Amino acid sequence: MSRIAGRFTRVESRRRARKLVLGLLSDLPRKNCWTIAEWAGDRTPDGMQHLLGRAKWDADQVRDDVRAYVVDHLHGDEAVLVVDETGDVKKGTDTVGAQRQYTGTAGRIENAQVAVYLVYAGRRGHAAVDRELYVPRSWTSDPDPDRCRAAGLGDKTEFATKPELAARMVTRFLDAGHRAAWAAGDEVYGGNPRLRAALEERGTGYVLAVACSHEVTTGAGKFRADMLARKVPKRAWQKLSAGAGAKGHRFYDWAVIDLTDPRPGSRQLLIRRNRSTGELAYYRCYSPAAVPLTTLVRVAGSRWRVEEFFQSGKGLAALDEHQVRRYPSWSRWVTLAMLAHAFLAVVRANEHNRHPSPDELIPLTCNEIQRLFITLVIQRAIDPVRRLGWSVWRRRHQAQSQSSHYRRQAAQA
Repeated sequence: MSRIAGRFTRVESRRRARKLVLGLLSDLPRKNCWTIAEWAGDRTPDGMQHLLGRAKWDADQVRDDVRAYVVDHLHGDEAVLVVDETGDVKKGTDTVGAQRQYTGTAGRIENAQVAVYLVYAGRRGHAAVDRELYVPRSWTSDPDPDRCRAAGLGDKTEFATKPELAARMVTRFLDAGHRAAWAAGDEVYGGNPRLRAALEERGTGYVLAVACSHEVTTGAGKFRADMLARKVPKRAWQKLSAGAGAKGHRFYDWAVIDLTDPRPGSRQLLIRRNRSTGELAYYRCYSPAAVPLTTLVRVAGSRWRVEEFFQSGKGLAALDEHQVRRYPSWSRWVTLAMLAHAFLAVVRANEHNRHPSPDELIPLTCNEIQRLFITLVIQRAIDPVRRLGWSVWRRRHQAQSQSSHYRRQAAQA
């Protein structure tokens, strides 16, 4: 918390931010301004809502502090920047960026809010270092400017695709003086030539997934990726691990094909084959200098780190439980949630380095670190008088909301 303390001009906001981060790390079954404020001992949620909505502090500056914190503790020469998006299902249409769109969280088209995250993945651990909200074209092209203004978006907000948001975050990371040898992402990002060109201009290697219909140029001409895969001889496939999973190493068959390009650097098409089903996946690869196949496979396997972040970030730090509608409140909530998750990742990395686990114990996980932190540091006995006061406050607030709904319904009728 001392890293971000200077970002708050008032001591009240700084203390409340600390309470909010501790609440995000707590074992509350549901985490929002109401539940965290009650857990922290406040009389009402007004203070927490003020911190997210109206208090004067810059979430982007705190994001920069989180990024420096992660890189300082998880840095590595072979670190990978992994980019991916995740969606949060919403019920209303007033939440900033919400519309009917596909989200992998639900596995179908839903009314959802989508955000793109940049995860720093090293051998010591991984954590998110940046975030960008995806604002659909239906918002930026809306002829009514009041909608964007009410959601906290500027009048000059322009539409940006997810690869453009990814390029923006990678550029910010590199401009801050940090270094990462590689970048990885799925087909949404691998199929975008502008993102690939931006990475090549900065000398950052990449292993980006592409579709089977993606066309590449070899010494024999231009071909689709799936057509080239059919021409790979049996002796060219190698069994290699894409990294250790919960049930052991993830072994696949891999093959690589050199691509021709007059520009400097080494470019390949990497092909992955599932050893059980035979399913194929394709990756567009670039590196400033030639690297062995094992390196490309390691970077391709690093892409699963972002899925692990989404799972632990949502499960442990309430990354997706924000009940806010405006963009400033969203950016502040997810930034503090990123800080809470980064704390768990850094403690995990430090414990693995300082105190290796005995043979009969698995290494400490982020889940176990959170349980220990709750038990040893932040557990507190809640004052029963304050608990009763919160019960009265909730019932009064719900009664007022119910009365307002009935009056609105009667007026419409």
